[in-house]
Amino acid sequence: MTALSGFARAAFPAITGAPTSSLMNRPRVLLADDHTLLLEAFRKLLADDCDIVGTVADGRALLAAAAELRPDVVILDVAMPVLNGLDAARQLKRLHPAVRIVFLTMNEDPELAAEAFRAGASGYLLKKSAASELLTAIRQVMSRQSYVTPLVAHGFDAALGNPGERRPSELTDRQREIVQLVAEGRSMKEVGGILDITPRTVAFHKYRIMKQLHLKTTAELIQYAVRRRMV
Repeated sequence: MTALSGFARAAFPAITGAPTSSLMNRPRVLLADDHTLLLEAFRKLLADDCDIVGTVADGRALLAAAAELRPDVVILDVAMPVLNGLDAARQLKRLHPAVRIVFLTMNEDPELAAEAFRAGASGYLLKKSAASELLTAIRQVMSRQSYVTPLVAHGFDAALGNPGERRPSELTDRQREIVQLVAEGRSMKEVGGILDITPRTVAFHKYRIMKQLHLKTTAELIQYAVRRRMV
């Protein structure tokens, strides 16, 4: 399985030669990924150096867990259900400015890495990276530095300085949540249940969003969500 290359293979057993208890004041780490096997691999990989305070499988659960568990570092994927990693990071950084955010993803696009940093990230690395690189990234961000994997470093600086079409969205957080959930194929009732609002309110929001974005069909709204990395 491609997603397990680098990290999961190294976590069973733990990576050879990895320093034990080498991080000062063991950081409290919250893990977010919608693949259970990967979460277990990350937990095993970091257990000797970090306190894993929790694991979650979607962006909304991440925000709730962060408020309760107060992690020092959040490690998350870009692509997550219910609320994607980029939007979760933006909200998380506003609510908890001191938290350090590290993206761990399959996507090698330097422009996406730059977008992650604009969303509040301090680190960006790939699931196919060497397992020890995750510990390196945690050390860097805990030292108030940034970390970008060499695998996407080429072109990253240019992308960070030139946001191009990936400028901050004109939609509110709530509107972006609704767009993602609709793009995931959820019904008005399901969206309402997740966001604790009525299906009628969801439909009203969707109508306003489509009017605001000059979109005529749900298919166009889904295409918008894909272009904006919401799904």
